[in-house]
Amino acid sequence: MINLVKDIRPISYVKAHTADVFKQLKEKNSPVVITQNGEAQAVLMNVNHYQNIMDALNLLKILSIGENDIKNGRTFTEEEMDKKIEKILG
Repeated sequence: MINLVKDIRPISYVKAHTADVFKQLKEKNSPVVITQNGEAQAVLMNVNHYQNIMDALNLLKILSIGENDIKNGRTFTEEEMDKKIEKILG
């Protein structure tokens, strides 16, 4: 969760206190919103936090594909799937 006092910083602060910002990212695992001219322009986050977000997004994409297949009747019985696997594996 973003703390409006500690997690939103102007770019000038990030430039002057880069090591402190990186330390905060590592310790809190919370993103920092970077502003320029008073407007949010970017989000800086720990690489592990980013990887977790990407993993979750990819899982949601896979689930969405599966739901779409179910809606469109693209499903198999267990027996049909066993036959397809046997055919592939030889």
